[in-house]
Amino acid sequence: MPATRSVVLLLSLLLSPALLRPQTAVPDKQSGSAPERQTQQSGSGEASATQPDSATQPKPESPVATQALVAAPVEKKKDDSEGKQTKRMFGVVPNFAAVSADTQLPPLTARGKFWLATQDSVDYSSFIWAGMQAGQSMALKSYPELGHGVAGYSRYYWRAFADQASGAYFTEAIVPALTHEDPRYYTLGHGGFLRRARYALSQVVRTRTDSGGTGFNFSEIVGNGMEAGLANLYYPPQERSLHNTAVNWAAQLEAASLNNLAREFWPDIRHKFLRQK
Repeated sequence: MPATRSVVLLLSLLLSPALLRPQTAVPDKQSGSAPERQTQQSGSGEASATQPDSATQPKPESPVATQALVAAPVEKKKDDSEGKQTKRMFGVVPNFAAVSADTQLPPLTARGKFWLATQDSVDYSSFIWAGMQAGQSMALKSYPELGHGVAGYSRYYWRAFADQASGAYFTEAIVPALTHEDPRYYTLGHGGFLRRARYALSQVVRTRTDSGGTGFNFSEIVGNGMEAGLANLYYPPQERSLHNTAVNWAAQLEAASLNNLAREFWPDIRHKFLRQK
């Protein structure tokens, strides 16, 4: 029996490879070996690490937005020097009564009107201008009765100074205070040359009122007439005639017209030709 069992056991051992083969480790075709799996996992990790996140990746700008940015016009800064007046023209000539374009100011009080006339009357340039007018009148012998030389020049001088001072007070203080008119010049500052020139000349006969409206310019028309009449008191008797008074009155209105033209276009001269802001 033991021999028989030994033979059976030997046969079993000889036939066992077919039975033992399924028990050996069969490689997993799907998962592969451990090192290969680790390599694949590490490779997939690196790939995921190098791949940009869709949430953090910058989005391309919309074509509509890009076109809007390109097509949007660039707003130009408005030149604040357009129509802007200064206290003096060319740094010397008084320009205290000029108001910049598109400017609204409260009405002047009677005290303000007299102060404006005082500024124009006693400004240092007024003394210079009176001297120039006196020299011109003396050279032309406009009033021979006043003589010549230093004495004659002094007679011309104080009369020229009195003319401009009385004219300033009549047109900027006395008459405007009585008629409630605004003696200041409001610059138009817009439009073509002819339009602005017509506006400047029209302000000799039209002016603003203290209430904000417009009306006949009694300050210029009547005020200059009063100045021409007053001049008869201190000029020689030979010059005291209705004709000479009318000529003096017309000369004052002409000067007012030229003064308005200079005021209107002074901002353009200062900005375009003198290159000042």
